[in-house]
Amino acid sequence: MSPNSMMNKRDLSAGYMSWYRFSRNPAALIGALIVLSVVVVAILAPLITPFPSHIGSIVDFRHRHNPPNLTNWFGTDKVGRDLFTRTIFGFRVSLLLVFGVLGISVPIGAVLGLCAGYFGGWTERLITGFTNIMLAIPPLVMALAIGNVLEPNLINAMIAITLLWWTWHARLVYRVTVSIAGEDFIEAARLAGAGPIHILFREILPNCIAVISVKTTLDAAFVILFGATLSFLGFGVKPPTPDLGSMVADGRQFLPEKWWEVLAPGGAIFYATLGFNLLGDGLRDMFDVEA
Repeated sequence: MSPNSMMNKRDLSAGYMSWYRFSRNPAALIGALIVLSVVVVAILAPLITPFPSHIGSIVDFRHRHNPPNLTNWFGTDKVGRDLFTRTIFGFRVSLLLVFGVLGISVPIGAVLGLCAGYFGGWTERLITGFTNIMLAIPPLVMALAIGNVLEPNLINAMIAITLLWWTWHARLVYRVTVSIAGEDFIEAARLAGAGPIHILFREILPNCIAVISVKTTLDAAFVILFGATLSFLGFGVKPPTPDLGSMVADGRQFLPEKWWEVLAPGGAIFYATLGFNLLGDGLRDMFDVEA
């Protein structure tokens, strides 16, 4: 039997065992289904919502504060807009925030962590020192400061969260890189003439994919919650854009009589964050890593 075929069988066996651990975890499967449902309804929002025009500034005072009924499944808000429609579109805004923040912060953090862990010396001191300084700043305080300077909208909310979120991934990848930088296969690649770029991205980075995947999935829940918090405080996405956090802020003034105006967006936030947390825990068990 050739070495390549033996390696393929070992990879297949490891992949099967990972999937087996994931599939035997009911909470992980539930999390995967929740995340899939959030993504699907966000993509199909214009097709599955009864009043797509209600994501804008439409006002219908005849139907203000309607409780849940057959026409408005989640009721209506203070200006008569359908809360089911706005909640489904709110998922889309939350996912855009997740993809924007993590799509920028994860690569930046991974590259900085790789460089700090592999090169050492002044590179390590510079990157880890700056990372520790940024980690010392409370994320909400930084985001509120940025939101107070910039105009509140989705792009600026992404900027505010991204400026601090890369630090967690830099520290995580740095820790993994330091632990494997002295391994024999790294030294063998170096002796074979491989350059730093090859070693970083072809030898070390694949060993970081598992922890990055777990961390990114768990972070998605925190980004959704963090973005909703900014909007709730008035520093995130502004109305009439259907953001879940701002919808909760609008509905709280009518509690407890108009409870559905908070329950719909608040329940959506809980549903999405629960799904990503359960999925992240399942991936952690699947890859058998700590993140």
